[in-house]
Amino acid sequence: MLKKGDVNRTKKVYWCVVSGSDVWLTNGQLPFGSADSLNLPYDQAIEVGQWDHCPVMWLNEADVTTPLEWTSLRDCLHFPQALFLLMSKAIQYGHMSQSLRFCPQCGGRNHLNHNQLAMQCGDCRTLHYPRIFPCIIVAVRKADKILLAQHPRHRNGMYTVIAGFLEVGETLEQCVAREVKEETGVEVTNIRYFGSQPWAFPSSMMMGFVADYQSGVLKPDYSELSDARWFGLNELPPVAPKGTIARQLIEYTLEEIKLSS
Repeated sequence: MLKKGDVNRTKKVYWCVVSGSDVWLTNGQLPFGSADSLNLPYDQAIEVGQWDHCPVMWLNEADVTTPLEWTSLRDCLHFPQALFLLMSKAIQYGHMSQSLRFCPQCGGRNHLNHNQLAMQCGDCRTLHYPRIFPCIIVAVRKADKILLAQHPRHRNGMYTVIAGFLEVGETLEQCVAREVKEETGVEVTNIRYFGSQPWAFPSSMMMGFVADYQSGVLKPDYSELSDARWFGLNELPPVAPKGTIARQLIEYTLEEIKLSS
């Protein structure tokens, strides 16, 4: 007779094994199979959600004995959004388990609490949940043009919209205005919320806005940017890939420009 643990090890599930911001894929997909067939430790795995009516199980690279080939989460943006978000969730839990090994309050050793999905101190018993870093990202429009910037880390000449981290004591709208001003010298107005996207690099929440140009001459901060320009509909450079909120903001703004022209 099979015990409950034996049944779990033979049950077919999706596996999201993570290493930093990388995931293990087979044939370009999340591995699907039983723990036994894939030589994975089911007892160490935690369910982070369901995909296609099957559990998605999270494991860290440290829990696996077999060498695996890794793919950046950035290369998975074409996955269905619901699945991409589950993969992002696993990566953020993985980041939590690696970056919160010691208690910030007393210095004791933390261990993963499987019920709370948090790190718990073995001494003072404090629970430490995943740290999420709030960021703004904003598309700025000036009449029939959109403001796009290039960062030194961008490949293939890609341009995108302005983004930055929220500071202590400021509202999201204040952060939008400050980041645009600091990075480009431009003042904005009519700031409106657009949408959000978890961004597991390593553990951010991107909160998207659109805004209108108010005043100022474009002067890129070259300590942050390689370039920043106003682009019209017929002169667009390569832009952020599909699947990102940056691309959604760009497409939304361009459509608004088309409708008003």
